[in-house]
Amino acid sequence: MSLLVVGLSHRSAPVSVLERAALPADAQVKLLQDTVAAEPAAEAAVLATCNRIELYADVDKFHAGVAELSTLLARHSGVGLEELTPYLYVHYEDRAVHHLFSVACGLDSMVIGEGQILGQIKDALATSQEVHSAGRLLNDLFQQALRVGKRAHSETGIDRAGQSLVTFGLEQFAAGASVDAWARGKRALVIGAGSMSSLAAATLARAGVAEVVVANRTFDRAERLAELLGEQYGQRPDGQDGTDVLARAVPMDAVAGELTRADVVVSCTGATGLVLTAESVAAALEGRTVPSPAGAGGGSGGALRATGGSVRTTATPGVRDDLPPTSVGTEDNCPLDLSAVQATAGFSVLGEAAVAGMAAAELEQHAAWVDKGASATASEGQTGLTVVLDPAAEAEAIAALAAAAATVGRVPERRRPEPVAEAPRPAPVLSLLDLAMPRDIDAAAHRLPGVRLVDIESLADASATVPDQRTPSAGAMAADVDQVRRIVADEVAAFGAALRAAHITPTVVALRTMAADVVAGEIARLDGRLPGLDDKQRGEITQTVRRVVDKLLHAPTVRVKQLAAEPGGAGYADALRTLFDLDQETVDAVSRADDRADGRDSGDGRVDNGRSGNGRVDGGRVGRTDSTFDGTAFGAHTFDSDNFESAENRGRA
Repeated sequence: MSLLVVGLSHRSAPVSVLERAALPADAQVKLLQDTVAAEPAAEAAVLATCNRIELYADVDKFHAGVAELSTLLARHSGVGLEELTPYLYVHYEDRAVHHLFSVACGLDSMVIGEGQILGQIKDALATSQEVHSAGRLLNDLFQQALRVGKRAHSETGIDRAGQSLVTFGLEQFAAGASVDAWARGKRALVIGAGSMSSLAAATLARAGVAEVVVANRTFDRAERLAELLGEQYGQRPDGQDGTDVLARAVPMDAVAGELTRADVVVSCTGATGLVLTAESVAAALEGRTVPSPAGAGGGSGGALRATGGSVRTTATPGVRDDLPPTSVGTEDNCPLDLSAVQATAGFSVLGEAAVAGMAAAELEQHAAWVDKGASATASEGQTGLTVVLDPAAEAEAIAALAAAAATVGRVPERRRPEPVAEAPRPAPVLSLLDLAMPRDIDAAAHRLPGVRLVDIESLADASATVPDQRTPSAGAMAADVDQVRRIVADEVAAFGAALRAAHITPTVVALRTMAADVVAGEIARLDGRLPGLDDKQRGEITQTVRRVVDKLLHAPTVRVKQLAAEPGGAGYADALRTLFDLDQETVDAVSRADDRADGRDSGDGRVDNGRSGNGRVDGGRVGRTDSTFDGTAFGAHTFDSDNFESAENRGRA
């Protein structure tokens, strides 16, 4: 059997595809059950986060495994296989181990070094254990991934910036300023009470918001999170700036009301539909006015003024009041009165529309007046706004202009179109951070005036374009990343060696068992031939025979384990079975007994959270069997198979 992973992430697929392929918890369980029921797979685990969906399996055939896992992912995600296939990646054996270890260390995250992925790996393993889809290989793999991730965070500064997807999202709102300065005094609404929402609430509380309101479908969970926030951040130590954080919980049906008070909203739920529609966000903006330019960037709530439930403006609807002033139609002796034209919505008096519909005779009078003014201006050495054509040099252009005027009844406008500046977008009064997959907040909300929406897609774009700006020191981060990569490489090598050694262990145990049976048979035959032996004599003879067999087998079995642990050593188990004519069923029986001893069949394996100080795999050890050999008690059918240890504890780091 071999490890295979098929998946897609923010690095291989656009967020729109990830959003459609997202798997809720019940769909993940069904995917696990269908995977282990498929022919190529014996074990399965699903790692599903806001920016990745990966299916891990222990398969006996590579190509069949890739085809089956890809089909299962497409079927359960609801995205067609043909559409999904271009975004899938495949890792096999050591490359699959390397991939998961890199993910656990935060190297493959949208925010390099974030530690939330460790909790998500732990949840993935717990789910696979609950549905009994994780066997020895995946238990060991995920357990060790947790330890490798912890080692990377403890031995390097990969998380020196203290960043997570939450802080990275809040930095987009801060626009270069510190998150603490931006968030101080604001009112926050957190929708959801899961791990990501809890992190968001704690991050906002640490940043100094005045209030955190938690809304969740299960009110008890929201209430518990609010209580924890109050206990941890409700009281500030003496001498510290800022006010106490007020934390409270509300039911989901109170979100609409809380939205009208909030300055920043973070949403991360497991809902399959939208939690906040553009209409609900627009309704929440009713009663707020956009901050004036002088007040932009001020306090969170000081720029908002109620105006009877609607936003009032003093400008005429549709009329631009930021256009440059003009003197057309106001100077003395100008034959045209364009004051009415200036009130026309959407038009500039400097453009062609200002004189649209005017008779050709009136335009000629105006042109003559302009030409006279331009000539006088030119004679004074100044530059006029209108260029007078030279009849000799521009005869062709003048003729064409006259023909056009005769045809359409008016003089075509020959001025260049006035550059129209884009209307400035008002400063946001409501900041929305959507960390859910699929999305919680309607993408159309970003088009509402006074709203700034940051979601997974915009975070992916930001992380791809300005990765170095997220850390205080790009050089230090690069060194940390290199160090973590070395740790991953060492741990992958150690895990692979232990896995290959574990693969041959059942064969070695079967060989020892066969040798013990031969010794027992020969001692029984000796008893028949020499019935007069007393117990002491019989014991001495038995011990001598066992020592002879032990010495004969010791060097070959130790050496074959060493060779099997090296790359390409998988064939030594087959060679051993062939040389000693071992029964394959006996070898398989040892493996099944090992699984029962580790609690795999009963689902008793448990995640140790990577807290084992000795670096050993507590929830099922690579290479451990129910029979151990200590070199002396051969008759007890025991065999010591060297429990797997991390590269760090084995002196390989």
